Amino acid sequence: MFTKLIGGLSPELPVLIAGPTASGKSGLALQIAAAQGGVIVNADALQVFGNWRVLTARPSPEEEAQAPHRLYGHVAGDKEYSVGHWLRDLAPHLSGGPRPIIVGGTGLNFSALTEGLAEIPPTPAEIRAEADALRTKQGTAPMLAELDADTLSRIDQLNPMRVQRAWEVQRATGRGIAAWQNETPAPLLPLSGAQPILLSADRDWLNARIDRRFDIMVAGGALEEARQNLADWDPAWPSAKAIGAAGLIAHLRGNRDLKDAVAEGKRFTRQYAKRQRTWFRSRMGEWRAILLD
Repeated sequence: MFTKLIGGLSPELPVLIAGPTASGKSGLALQIAAAQGGVIVNADALQVFGNWRVLTARPSPEEEAQAPHRLYGHVAGDKEYSVGHWLRDLAPHLSGGPRPIIVGGTGLNFSALTEGLAEIPPTPAEIRAEADALRTKQGTAPMLAELDADTLSRIDQLNPMRVQRAWEVQRATGRGIAAWQNETPAPLLPLSGAQPILLSADRDWLNARIDRRFDIMVAGGALEEARQNLADWDPAWPSAKAIGAAGLIAHLRGNRDLKDAVAEGKRFTRQYAKRQRTWFRSRMGEWRAILLD
């Protein structure tokens, strides 16, 4: 179904592929690489972690053998990995070598790449711990109440981690994250210098794919992967945000039926896809949208 799309791409300019989870982004990237060459570079915030391959839907070893893949599974599960880290790791792939095909579902990464990233000081550990405790005990409402109006208008208020990030910045620096963003430097890759593709899908079509894929992941090794993470499991680890991980760990500890854990993983994934679609609609109006069916 992508033959005409691929035929119209320049083999010289970088390709950007965004879209909601389970929409087929990685498959499209492989087709482009097969037809035109290039290196596939990950833009997904969770696929960078080495301790979750199956559950984060990273390309399989067989898929990775079909074309060069970069920035997949290269970060330890207990390490912080920010958008800034990702941009620094990505930069060499924009300055020479094979044409990059940058693919993922993390809208913030693409926005930082094509619009620039504010140089915000790192959050001190004690403020991060305070924020984690506040979110866990009281949710995001107290954090939202402390944010300035400009910041509130820009962040995804339904995304707990984005709310927490904004609160941490304001608490640590005394300035709202919107004020920092107003001083954003030039982007690494302006949209005009790339070929941006946004995969779009009907909600019911996508939800069915999400449910089917989660079943396949569980049957194909996600539960064993969770077992390998069990001994060192720490819900505070950045990699612990992998959707469905907490439920599978709870099942292995005897605290949850597998059927319930799987149902929860599917539900959380559908909710995540909804947040992704909202972001894409509001922030990626200039991308070339491809409707899947």
